Amino acid sequence: MAPKLPDSVEGLRAAGNQSFRNGQYAEASALYCRALRLLQVRGSSDPEEESVLYSNRAACHLKDGNCTDCIKDCTSALALVPFSMKPLLRRASAYEALEKYPLAYVDYKTVLQIDNSVASALEGINRMTRALMDSLGPEWRLKLPSIPVVPVSAQKRWKSLPSGNNKDSTKSKSKETTTTKNKVPSAGDVERARVLKEEGNELVKKGNHKKAIEKYSESLLFSNLESTTYSNRALCHLALNQDKEAVKDCTEALKLDGKNVKALYRRAQAYKALKDYKSSLADISSLLQIEPRNGPAQKLRQEVNQKLK
Repeated sequence: MAPKLPDSVEGLRAAGNQSFRNGQYAEASALYCRALRLLQVRGSSDPEEESVLYSNRAACHLKDGNCTDCIKDCTSALALVPFSMKPLLRRASAYEALEKYPLAYVDYKTVLQIDNSVASALEGINRMTRALMDSLGPEWRLKLPSIPVVPVSAQKRWKSLPSGNNKDSTKSKSKETTTTKNKVPSAGDVERARVLKEEGNELVKKGNHKKAIEKYSESLLFSNLESTTYSNRALCHLALNQDKEAVKDCTEALKLDGKNVKALYRRAQAYKALKDYKSSLADISSLLQIEPRNGPAQKLRQEVNQKLK
């Protein structure tokens, strides 16, 4: 006798999740379908639950190679809860599989507006940039559909979720280096990295540090051998009070160029903000050995010494 199916939406979703984990995607899809029907019969408005069910069913379609239905279900999920991360990522993957690269690029880019450190989105942008450059030429950005602006409320909603829900982003910094550290960038990769870095620099001049971080992150996916890209991104982190991230980027910059004065200065600033005054002074001393008359560094040393009194 077949086991009795759960009689609640939550139970059906849990059973579907278990089937999905077991690799039984058709069975999982059927369970999500049943849960959706039950939710509709019940007549209660629960857009969050309904959106999750559509998104989960989309994951089944994607695993089975049914990209068209995956896109439909992701679009339904996003209509219920706009700017949800998982349906955006799944729809982007489906568009990519169908070689609809401009649409995939837009979805990956939308994810990065919500959280600019999601590894799979950064890698997707990397792939789409290559594909679009190859297929549409150097003016490919002008041929993209419009990228929606993600409201602050959607960004806050994602960041407020439990850490288990954004595990993809916690791996991002290591992904950024591991995807390129064993690979010597081609001349084309180096040129793409340079162009993206310059775009980041222009955004910094306009005061748009968040968008600049995205450009520098994309640049580093093509080539992570440029010390100044890390120190430029560190500047943006400092402007956004992301001091720990600034320290990390400056450290990477200094691994590539131990005499990067801006990286030493910015890491000293970050250490000061983190109240690690001894580390800040150490960086300032290193900087002044390279440039003894560096005025901003001398002033920062005075400020840090005041904190130590």
